[in-house]
Amino acid sequence: MKIRHQRIQLIKQIISEEIVRSQDELQIRLQERGSDVTQATLSRDLKLLHVMKFSDAERGYIYKLENQNNDSKQTISKTSRLDFMADGVVSIEFSANLGVIKTFPGYANSVAILIDKVNPFEILGTIAGDDTILLIMREGAGRNDLIQALKVIMPGLESKI
Repeated sequence: MKIRHQRIQLIKQIISEEIVRSQDELQIRLQERGSDVTQATLSRDLKLLHVMKFSDAERGYIYKLENQNNDSKQTISKTSRLDFMADGVVSIEFSANLGVIKTFPGYANSVAILIDKVNPFEILGTIAGDDTILLIMREGAGRNDLIQALKVIMPGLESKI
C-alpha cells in the first residue's frame, strides 16, 4: 500500500478500533495489513492526524485520535491532558536558538503536537522523535520567552524547568 491517503485511513481505523500502545505496535499492525512504513513516516503521519497518547487506568498509555469519541468515563478533559503532557517531560536544555525537550519514551510526539497546535510566537517549529523534541526558537525570542510560552501550554511544567 503506497498511497498516503490509504495509509492515513488505515492508521485512523487501527487506532479507532484497537488498543495501540506504541509506534512499534502500530507499525507491526500496518505491516500485517500490507502497509510497510518507516518509523519516521509513521511519526509524521501521527503528527498530521493529531494522535495523542493518553493514560488509561486499565490499559496503560494508549494512542487515541484527538477527536475520538469515548464514553463519558474515558473522556479526558483538556486540563488533565495538559497535566499529562507536562508529566511526560523529563528535562529542557538550550543551545543558541534551539531547545531540546527530553520526555519519557512515547511522549515526544504528543507533546510536540500540543506545542504545534497552540503555535506560540516564540517557537518556529518542532521536530519530534520517540523521547526527544527539537524546538526551533523564532529569531528574537529568548530562552525565558520560550520557557514562559511552554508553561502557558503545559501548566505542570513549572517543576521541570
